[in-house]
Amino acid sequence: MNLKRRDQLTAYLFIAPQLAGTVAFVLVPLVLVFWYSLHEWNVLANTFTFSGADNYRKLLDDPNVPHVLRATALFSAGLVVLNLSLALLLAVLLNQKLRGTTFFRVLFFSPVVVSLVAWTIVWRFMLQDNGGINGFLDLVGIDGPNWLRSGGTAMAAVIVVQVLKNVGLNMVLFLAALQGVPVSLQEAARADGAGPWTVFRRITLPMISPTILLTSVITVVGSLQVFAQIAVLTEGGPGTSTTVLVYYLYQQAFQFHAFGYGATLSVLLFLIVLVLTVVQWQLRKRWVFHES
Repeated sequence: MNLKRRDQLTAYLFIAPQLAGTVAFVLVPLVLVFWYSLHEWNVLANTFTFSGADNYRKLLDDPNVPHVLRATALFSAGLVVLNLSLALLLAVLLNQKLRGTTFFRVLFFSPVVVSLVAWTIVWRFMLQDNGGINGFLDLVGIDGPNWLRSGGTAMAAVIVVQVLKNVGLNMVLFLAALQGVPVSLQEAARADGAGPWTVFRRITLPMISPTILLTSVITVVGSLQVFAQIAVLTEGGPGTSTTVLVYYLYQQAFQFHAFGYGATLSVLLFLIVLVLTVVQWQLRKRWVFHES
């Protein structure tokens, strides 16, 4: 075996574990989910019968699906906009050379490493009608609502809780990108008479646009996969106002034991994530720096 073939074999051996994991835990489950969606699987009766496209026809006729998709879109849009905006704002503020910035970096990032369920349970107690938030509002003469029992406030509460949990991760990514922007470019722009906003919009944003693409893809995909927060805070209520697609999938598969229909909803979720990711990836050529 010559040197070139040894190098190729070494490269294949290095990627083999990742490739095996991708096949075993990504590709095979995707194929199985599609296969299950073509069957009616009743675990209680121990039956597994081929039903063809019946589950997909059921999906089209399901009156709850439009409400679920609307709640999913509202949650994802609110989470992505608020998360990215707040993360970028915090990163810009913490990129200043001021005393105490290290403390605030740790403070804003610490929720990321906290247990998701524990974080959500604490917020559930705080958002109750007689919880800590309404107790604070009562001190200033404001009668707060029952945050988790009203459709509008329940969705807003879930979004805010999720944003506060994960905004620190995007903040750190933005902060690293901001520290990589050449200072010479900013100083040259200021010397030419550009103001702070012009420097940020014309120089800083284009330079950190690859990081913006990365964080947007991660945040969009993560927003479509939210489950624990909905299960702990609202259980999809009130009504179906916070029943997002993943939680509806869980209800159908594990509460109503309709595993075939649950697999069909999984296929729908996969297609939505795939389409949104491809769209973001194609749009990168228009606004991501160094892309053509």
